[in-house]
Amino acid sequence: MKKGLKLISGVLFLLFILFIGFSWVQFQDRHSGYEIDLRFSSDSGPIMAGFSKVDITPAYFETWKDADGDSRYNPEKGDTFEDSNGNGKFDAIWLAGFHNSRPAKSVLDPLWARAMVLISGEVKIALCVIDMIGFGYDEVIATRKIIQESNPELDYVIIASTHVHSSPDLMGMWGPSDYTRGVNPEYLRQVQEGIRQAVNQAYDSKRPAKFRFAEEQEKLKALVGDTRPPLVYDASLKLMQVLDAESGQTLGTLMNWGNHPETLWSENIQISSDFADPWRKMVENGIQVNDSVQIEGVGGVALFLNGAVGGLMTTHPDMSVEDPFSFEKIQKPSPEKVQAQGKALAKATLETLQDTNAVAYTDLNMNFRAKTIHLPMDNSLFQLAAFLGIFDRGFTGWKQIRSEVSAWTLGPATFVHAPGELYPEILHGGIESPDGADFGIEPVEVPAILSKIPGSFKFFAGMSNDMIGYIVPKSQWDVKPPFTYDYKDRPYGEINSLGPETAPKIHSELLKILEELNPSKKN
Repeated sequence: MKKGLKLISGVLFLLFILFIGFSWVQFQDRHSGYEIDLRFSSDSGPIMAGFSKVDITPAYFETWKDADGDSRYNPEKGDTFEDSNGNGKFDAIWLAGFHNSRPAKSVLDPLWARAMVLISGEVKIALCVIDMIGFGYDEVIATRKIIQESNPELDYVIIASTHVHSSPDLMGMWGPSDYTRGVNPEYLRQVQEGIRQAVNQAYDSKRPAKFRFAEEQEKLKALVGDTRPPLVYDASLKLMQVLDAESGQTLGTLMNWGNHPETLWSENIQISSDFADPWRKMVENGIQVNDSVQIEGVGGVALFLNGAVGGLMTTHPDMSVEDPFSFEKIQKPSPEKVQAQGKALAKATLETLQDTNAVAYTDLNMNFRAKTIHLPMDNSLFQLAAFLGIFDRGFTGWKQIRSEVSAWTLGPATFVHAPGELYPEILHGGIESPDGADFGIEPVEVPAILSKIPGSFKFFAGMSNDMIGYIVPKSQWDVKPPFTYDYKDRPYGEINSLGPETAPKIHSELLKILEELNPSKKN
């Protein structure tokens, strides 16, 4: 009897040790000691700028037949795959967004890593936007290290995602099941290499530049739906056109707008960058209808920098999109709807850029601030995903993860970068304290971030340098009944958020660095 108890105790102790060891491996910090607290500034003077784009569409994946048309791979329902390499396994690319087990069947349009490099005096920064739903901070750090090896002159690299919902899973949570990681390691390396190439090519193509800034506030409201009260829209379009200072030709156009690139919706099983693809193409090459060019393109490389998409900003299936030239209204999610949306976006962009009153700046100063922050991961499902290896995310302390905020100014413009899907009311104002909210408190994230952004042109980029999910105002946080706004169930945003302290932390950290950038606050 005693021997049996000793044996059981020994087995339990061994299992406990294995559990502790496994947990340590899963939760260990992937980049121990990595902290940034960067401040750069340059005097007013000429700016060098370079742009590039690198195709990061998956080079290989196996296609499949969706027997019942439910956009989910389920062999029990007759779904089959083409075993092209004969290894007996489905070598799929799992698409991110909406639901699990959504493997790509084909490519509708390419995915890109699009980069811009700016050099002001001794300050050298790069911005690369990738057609992905998100890119975690650990992967951002690893990619920065790869770039640093080949281009050590760069002071700082920003990696943002367009948040497209028809791209490969690089986060882990959209694999073949709830308990299987969906990231293809080879494809992750392909994306990292694509980012490195795009940044280096942009750096090598740098030219003396001049800059035009513009904003359009009205034309795109019909393309954005807000699916959660309070209805605070973020439909304004901010533009930065970068021109060769000598030839006047467009080097690149930065287009900042807040909306989920998910117009194709959940039944789509083709790899695509959604409305970003036709929008960028038409801005570069012009809008052609049949055999006639309706509006000339500006050339160069167009970058789509997504904005505050929490809330949730989307062109959902109940919304129609009107083609601005044929006036056909398309409601059903389809490539045709995406083309119409891209055409409307490009038309608004090109018409705004045609304004001859926009000032062309040649001598500008640059100020820059970036800071590592640590965020609590209170979401128990996210903790479980990290433990199971669905998320490959390191922890810096007990339920703490590393992330980052940054902001920079270029003459009259300021660019703010946050690591997730910010609710627009945190940016613009309009946070509420609705009945049924969990904390019963007044709004915490005040004043509105926009009110503290210096400059005449104010750009905001979400999904920058990290993807932490939704950033929900604490006074609107709602996971316990009774639910706010007569909801029958808890809202979607909280399910995919780190927790209620995320928004207050990011809001306060952004205000700190913005105050340091604001020239009116300096002695």
